[in-house]
Amino acid sequence: MAGAARARRNAPPREEVLAAAMDMIAERGLEKLTMAALGREVGMSSGHLLYYFRSKDELLLRTLEWSEGRLGAERGRLLTGPATASERLAAYVDLYVPDGHRDPHWTLWLEVWNRSQNADDEARARQVAIEGAWHRDLVALIAEGVSRGEFRRVDPDRFATRLRALLDGFSIHVAIGLRGTGRDQVLAHVREFIADSLQMPAG
Repeated sequence: MAGAARARRNAPPREEVLAAAMDMIAERGLEKLTMAALGREVGMSSGHLLYYFRSKDELLLRTLEWSEGRLGAERGRLLTGPATASERLAAYVDLYVPDGHRDPHWTLWLEVWNRSQNADDEARARQVAIEGAWHRDLVALIAEGVSRGEFRRVDPDRFATRLRALLDGFSIHVAIGLRGTGRDQVLAHVREFIADSLQMPAG
């Protein structure tokens, strides 16, 4: 027991472990992220990592939540700025779509969702919370644009659901490197969809 307590005191902060996991995904790919490799990176044994995270599934979900927290803070700064609703919607889309093939955040997101087929209710609820934060921010932004006359009169929740489905589909194509669906092409498609279905006609 004394040895376990000493290991807990000497362990790096949990955020450092999560940041190291994210860095490993970015630099080496998800397939190289093992408990043993991560332990070597942060100076812990794989047994100590399992003590903290219980399983690799839990480590991946915690890392995704940590990454989402950082994205959420950035999204909050973008959406509360002085720009128009249209400009902030463009910034939201830009933040949502992966940077390119093997984008580490999206690589992790895809893996967590793939593993969620066997996840328990608590893990599924945490994944829903991640999605819900993006959805609520988008609904609020669309509702603001409608109220200000920038956007057509749409149901913000229904439109946000459809737009996010479009973004998810395109983003998966970008993240896996599907030919012909690079980031620039996807952003052009989404801009065209928003202009056609949401923005008020000029004049």
